[in-house]
Formats: sequence, structure tokens, C-alpha cells
Amino acid sequence: MKVKIPGFEQPVRPGKIICVAKNYRLHAEEMNEEVPEEPALFLKPPTALIPNRGVVELPPQSAEVHHEIELVVVIGKKGKWIDETEAMNYVAGYAVGLDMTARDIQRQAKAKGMPWAIAKGFDTFAPLGDIISPEEVPDPHNLPIRLTVNKEDRQLGHTSEMIFPISYLIAFASGIWTLEPGDLIYTGTPSGVGPVYHNDVLVGYIGHLPILEVTVELPK
Repeated sequence: MKVKIPGFEQPVRPGKIICVAKNYRLHAEEMNEEVPEEPALFLKPPTALIPNRGVVELPPQSAEVHHEIELVVVIGKKGKWIDETEAMNYVAGYAVGLDMTARDIQRQAKAKGMPWAIAKGFDTFAPLGDIISPEEVPDPHNLPIRLTVNKEDRQLGHTSEMIFPISYLIAFASGIWTLEPGDLIYTGTPSGVGPVYHNDVLVGYIGHLPILEVTVELPK
């Protein structure tokens, strides 16, 4: 999937989907996890992306898929070892995203001390809404977050609750991977994560960003 980024003439296929685990204290607590001392990062493959009004497919390997709404940061230019004071200059836009998680697979992997990339990386597990420019989001750390499932509130939070701010996440990630135009950073989810089922409709709201709506279906 290619994404339309403000200021870019052509759509770009993201090379990396960088996700931040436990970046909201209450979510870490509901997962019975300690709050990390530095960002806990993992990757999703680009094939996990689906657009607004797309379909999340429930994989047959999992019986417990959870929703996690997140503010997504879109990288606009190449950078390595980016200084935190310059990090926001690398942002090309923001969007609403969902980090879908096969929680049972993740739980089993954690219990065995194994990586849990499979739990996060299934096709369709990274819904992404339309991207707007950073000029339209003067303070990305002052945005209310809300996710509804079948019109009922599930997740309520605020981007001010992030443990690690966006500038720090960009600087930290760039010390591991070279960031490139189109790369996405899913910045973590507030508390309230929970299961989804066939025919559920998920709608995500973050401030005035374009709304993200997806449906959940069993694979055909």
C-alpha cells in the first residue's frame, strides 16, 4: 500500500512501520507490564497496512485479536542519529492508526521468552487513516483520543499522556534505523484495549485528524 503524504508529488510505499510499546502508563499497567525506561520498539511489515474503510481480517491462528488506537507520525526526509531538538523537522504528517494485536499469540510468545512479531504483523494489522500536514497539527501532544467499537466507547485518552514524546521517539529510533520518507511511527496506545469480532466496526478519533473507520471480518 502506498500513502499520500502532504507535500509529496507521488504516493510513497512505507519501508518501515515502527511501533512503540507501552508508551502510555495506564496501558502498561493494564497489561501488567512495567513502564519502560526507554522506548520499547518493534516493527510491522508494510503488508500490514490497510487504508481508511479497509477490512481487518481475523487470522485463523488467533482467537483473541485486540484493538489499539494510536497517533501515527509520518517521516518526511531521510535521517540518521537525529538530534531531538531537530526531530520535529523530519515530520511530514500525522494520521490515526490502529495497531491490531493477536493477544493470545503475543501472550504465549512472552511466556516462552520468544519474540512476538507474529502477533503484531499479520496482513491488515496496521490500519492507517488519511495523513494531514504537521502545520495542521500545531501541538500533537494536545489531542484527545477515542476509539469506538460498534458505536460504544472503548478507548479514551490523550496524547499528553505519552511517556516518551514524539521528538524523543524520532531521535531514539533514528539511532537504530535510518529513517526514510514514508516511514511510519505508531506512537503507542492508551488504556482500554480489548477484543474485536467478526462484523465489528471500529472508528478512531484523534483530535481533528481525519477519522479512521475499519470493519473486522473473518477471512473468506
